[in-house]
Amino acid sequence: MAKIGYARVSTHDQNLDLQIAALKEAGCERIFTEKASGAKADRPELAAALDYMREGDVLVVWRLDRLGRSMQHLIATVNGLRERGIGFTSIHESIDTTTSVGKLIFGIFSSLAEFERDLIVDRTRAGLVAAKERGSKAGRKAKLTPAQVKIAREQYAAEVSVQQIADLFGVSRATVYRELAKVAA
Repeated sequence: MAKIGYARVSTHDQNLDLQIAALKEAGCERIFTEKASGAKADRPELAAALDYMREGDVLVVWRLDRLGRSMQHLIATVNGLRERGIGFTSIHESIDTTTSVGKLIFGIFSSLAEFERDLIVDRTRAGLVAAKERGSKAGRKAKLTPAQVKIAREQYAAEVSVQQIADLFGVSRATVYRELAKVAA
C-alpha cells in the first residue's frame, strides 16, 4: 500500500509548501503538485496521480477542496477510486475511506450530494410548470416572427434563394431551412 499525495493551489502566486509538508508528514511516498484552478476540468497532474495509482494505494489530499471542483465531482472521483480498490484520505477533514468511519462519513456526503441534486431537479421542474402556467414558453426566443416566416415562405415559393432570404432577415440559412421544413411537416 502506497500513499500518493496530490497538492494544488489555484494561482501561481500561491505556495504549495504547507500542503506538501502535511502530505509528507502523512507518509506520502510520491506527491503530485499542480498550480491550476479547481474549476478547471483539465488538471494533468491529478490525472497523472490517478493513472499512477494501483489497487491498495491511498490518495491523500490536504483538504477536500484540493481534489474536487464541486461536491459531485469530488464524490465521483472518490467513487472512481473505490471502484479501483484505491483509498482516499483528506488530512484536514480527517476523512479516511480505508476505515469504516471514513466510509460512513463519505457515504453521508454522497447521500447529501444526491439529495441536493434531486432538490435542484424538483425546483427546476416546478419552475418550468409555473412558467408554463403563466404562459411563458421554455427555450430560446424564435429568430423569426410569424410574419417574417410567412414572408420567407412566400419568397421561397417565388424561387428567391435561401441565402437571399437569410440575408433579408439577418439570420443563417439553417434558420430559414428550419422554418421552411416546418411547413412540410
